[in-house]
Amino acid sequence: MKTKEYSLEVGGKTLTVQFTDLAEQASGSVIMRYGNTVVLVTAVMGSERDAIDYFPLTVDYEERFYAGGKIQGSRFVRREGRPSDEAVLSGRIVDRTIRPLFESHIRNEVQVVATVLSIGEDDPDILGVIGASLALGCSNIPWNGPVSAIRIGKNVGDDKFIVSPTYPVRDAETYELDLVACGKDGNINMIEVGGKQADESVVNAALKLASEEIEKIQAFQEKIIKAEGVKKTEIAKPETPDDIKKLFAEKIEPRLDKVMFGGPGSKNLHDLKDEWIETVKENLPEANKNIADRYFEDEVNDLLHEEAIRNNRRPDGRGFDDLRPLFAKAGGISPILHGTGIFYRGATHILSALTLGGPGDAQLVEGMEYQTKKRFMHHYNFPPFSTGETGRLGGMNRRAIGHGALAEKALIPVLPTKESFPYTIRIVSEAFSSNGSTSMGSVCGSTLSLMDAGVPISAPVAGIASGLMMSLDYARDKKYKVLTDIQGPEDHHGDMDFKVAGTRKGITAVQMDVKVDGIPLHILAEAFVKAKSARERILDVIENEIALPRANISPNAPKIIAIKIKPDQIGLVIGTGGKTINEIRDTTGVDGIDIEDDGTVFITGKNGSAEKAQAIIEGMTKEYKVGEKFEGEVVRIADFGAFVRIGPNAEGLVHVSEIAPFRVENVGDVLSEGDMVPVVVINVDETGRIKLSIKQADADFAKKKAPDAEGKPRSPRPPRFDHRRR
Repeated sequence: MKTKEYSLEVGGKTLTVQFTDLAEQASGSVIMRYGNTVVLVTAVMGSERDAIDYFPLTVDYEERFYAGGKIQGSRFVRREGRPSDEAVLSGRIVDRTIRPLFESHIRNEVQVVATVLSIGEDDPDILGVIGASLALGCSNIPWNGPVSAIRIGKNVGDDKFIVSPTYPVRDAETYELDLVACGKDGNINMIEVGGKQADESVVNAALKLASEEIEKIQAFQEKIIKAEGVKKTEIAKPETPDDIKKLFAEKIEPRLDKVMFGGPGSKNLHDLKDEWIETVKENLPEANKNIADRYFEDEVNDLLHEEAIRNNRRPDGRGFDDLRPLFAKAGGISPILHGTGIFYRGATHILSALTLGGPGDAQLVEGMEYQTKKRFMHHYNFPPFSTGETGRLGGMNRRAIGHGALAEKALIPVLPTKESFPYTIRIVSEAFSSNGSTSMGSVCGSTLSLMDAGVPISAPVAGIASGLMMSLDYARDKKYKVLTDIQGPEDHHGDMDFKVAGTRKGITAVQMDVKVDGIPLHILAEAFVKAKSARERILDVIENEIALPRANISPNAPKIIAIKIKPDQIGLVIGTGGKTINEIRDTTGVDGIDIEDDGTVFITGKNGSAEKAQAIIEGMTKEYKVGEKFEGEVVRIADFGAFVRIGPNAEGLVHVSEIAPFRVENVGDVLSEGDMVPVVVINVDETGRIKLSIKQADADFAKKKAPDAEGKPRSPRPPRFDHRRR
């Protein structure tokens, strides 16, 4: 096995790059090591695909259960299945970072695969990005890299940032900011942020540090690529024939400005493109339709950029900081639903529906990286009719998973703790009409649904997408325009999609994609300022509709009662093979009984079933104290007294001397099995045995049972046998 290694210190640990012949058939391959985390990244370029109008790049992030040193999977299937959501999200980070650095005219299939071989306390996603950069950079695949990645973290109350924080650091309650940034040449081209209402200044400072760390890794990569790289395959960009240019100038160009900037009621840009393609078919039947399609898009792109930068024009006539018309509604769909929110931003319309369940409804996540239970889930749907198109329904794609996870990340910081609100929460956001940034619309709709459902969130969250038009000659003139609330062609042709969600206090989530090599830090700082202003205006609309979470949850939602038992009583409640707990469920009709390791019991039910189960469990696990009084049932008579049941699983002994304030010769003269008697606890020994007294609870009880008991002649006691008198 041939091996060559390079190393660099990052965040106090050694980042090792290994080139081996392990995957020698790939166009490029590299093994990345950081701590105990190891990732193999490969890149392969295939043949050119005809009749497509896009660059066919695929990025796959492959989790392997063996990477964690465990046999995982379901009870019946002990192998990996479809990618987990975490794998999809990590793959998207790699994809969104490397994609802008390919020339858009390439039609050869390119596949990048990151296979996690071992996982320690360091996240493999950063290794996936750097590994993809090296695998591509050292291969024959044409690509404008390298590009680097780093994770920056921060704890509450700590002014210092953490470079490459580990899983234990990130899982701590004090962890308040998690930032992943990718970039090159002093610019940033991909951002993922999760924050606990972090201030914009803190995020900007983290980005500055990230950029410095990225440049160190860039220099490291450039050294490696110079030593290990091979000659790149040249894929020439197809030239646009003059007859296509001439036809466009005659038939389309005179109307393009009016269609794009004509405002409401003007001809749709998609319709104009369809007309252009038909015009080419009629007038130039031999022409390449893909080249004609690409030329139209290029002309639209150039016009959008030029008009924004030189003439301060946007397609719908808004100012650069203006929002489209906003609408917010909490509830009103159906009383069956536990909570709903409807949010409009222009032609982007979102319905978010919320459902509450018990702790047992939490999602069990058993992936390579995480084994946990999710008590909050946000899912996102994007049906084809939302854009006026037909298409296949059902199933999940990577975009839907990514958008759902982004909104979920944005909302988690404001949710109540499990101790104060033990419900499992699921929100589904339906993008029923789309014209830009449905993911941020989902954040707003979900906030409305949470407050409508009576979930006591700490603050409402809103999100906005900003865009960017950089001069076609930005390297020379440094001209650009930041656009607030992008839509339609601005989203499609703009240079940046910058999504920021948060509260009035600070940022909870950021996601940025670009279509250029990268964005300078000062432009990102400006975009944060504009995003904050827009977010506050959206929050005004949300709070005008519903200022605070409703005082009570929906009557259709289940009721959850939380009680506490001792950990050593858990087995008593569950019973052998779950027999006892199943009997309680069947008897009371509760939806669920969930017991935590610390003895916390969550009882979920409707129509009084939870209260019934609560009474049973509390009776089973009650610890009796001296002085407590009960009315109990006599369950057994003995010569020395009677046993009285005072709880579902608790009996106590009433000694014959504690039945009455006078001498009772025969217990059966006063008590019978099935009698209900007043008792008081007079002693509980170290083993839990309970001693009771009837006479101390009610001195007259025995007289009531046997009125003549005191005056009745007593039968002489039989002589006691004494072995000493033999």
